[in-house]
Amino acid sequence: MSAALSTSPVVGADDQLAAGPEAPARTPRRLRRESGMNPIDYNARSKAFRVLATVVLLLFALIWLVPLVFAVITSLKPEGEIASNPTSWWSNHFNFDAYAKVVQNTPILTWYLNSFIIAALTVVLTLLVCSMIGFALAQTRFRGRGAVFGLILAGLLIPGQILVLPLYQEIQAMGLLNTYWAMVLPAVAAPVAVFIFEAFFAGLPRALVEAARIDGASWFAVYWRICLPLCRPAVSAVAIFTFVTSWNNFLWPLLVLSDVNQMTIPVGMATVVGGYGIQYAQVMATAVLGALPLFVVFVLFQRRIVEGVASTGIK
Repeated sequence: MSAALSTSPVVGADDQLAAGPEAPARTPRRLRRESGMNPIDYNARSKAFRVLATVVLLLFALIWLVPLVFAVITSLKPEGEIASNPTSWWSNHFNFDAYAKVVQNTPILTWYLNSFIIAALTVVLTLLVCSMIGFALAQTRFRGRGAVFGLILAGLLIPGQILVLPLYQEIQAMGLLNTYWAMVLPAVAAPVAVFIFEAFFAGLPRALVEAARIDGASWFAVYWRICLPLCRPAVSAVAIFTFVTSWNNFLWPLLVLSDVNQMTIPVGMATVVGGYGIQYAQVMATAVLGALPLFVVFVLFQRRIVEGVASTGIK
């Protein structure tokens, strides 16, 4: 028996691991135990990080919300109280007189309609044009693809203010001044939207496109029926960002829109500020009315914004 024991092979640790059952999964708790980290220290650090993140978020929320709240309070105060104590946060005579005067004395409802029509047209055309360009760059191979990609990248590097003069000359030559198209057409060329769609389309399975092509689908059918329905987060993100950018645009509509009935909200607000002078209640009421639609958009579509940013990999 002793001879049998002496001649039996010695099973090493590696052989035991190979012959035995699979090793248990290395959970975070096991990793901390193997590294010698105290679970109490780990939990304390995690809790401290959460507290720090909460404090930073609250600080930035205050930085954004305090001016907004101050504008709303100022718009509800009488002009006499604002003149006597402009930094006061409270009043015993809150009213909506400033909003009523703005609505009665300015065509703000027409400005709202103009801004909405321009923003809607810009969103629709930007989605169609930029999504097709992004699909072509991501899923097709053609001669000059690198040059096209480089031109689009150059559009990101060149400041928009440099293009104001040549764009104005083109719009003037086409006779589009004081029209909606003077606002819509220059905004359709959005390099950022092209990169968002290109990044999303490039992440789709190549086999899906090849299978559709083998079945006889045209490139447009692949784009419209297969790929575009799969990129709803990207469509939502581009639509929301384009709408907000178009709504807040000030410099370009100030140059191409001189008719009061064709103005947008930002340009109309500038005329209201110049007309009211030091009547801060009306000025603040106009600012609140101009920002109200954007606030509604973000409240209703904030989940779509987060999904679009996460899906397209924007940093």
